[in-house]
Amino acid sequence: MEFLVEVQTSLPPDMDAERRADLLAAEADYARALLGRGVISRIWRVPGRTASVGIWVAEDAAELHEHLSGLPLFPWLDIGVSALATHPFEQR
Repeated sequence: MEFLVEVQTSLPPDMDAERRADLLAAEADYARALLGRGVISRIWRVPGRTASVGIWVAEDAAELHEHLSGLPLFPWLDIGVSALATHPFEQR
């Protein structure tokens, strides 16, 4: 299944700079791994925000949740998920 995943990051402004840097590096590594495995099919930054929009691929919503909850920044993320279905106008 494909899912439209919208993520807004809200790290506390008073978070220790070293902890913030470590979390952001771990998040980048985890996301690159998901990209390499095809879990994240496409991803875009939202200009002017600490947000991204992407197409994620998983067997079902439970598997998607496993991937999302594994994100190192998960406690500080506001995540919106929409399951996607093939539109009748699309020919494959």
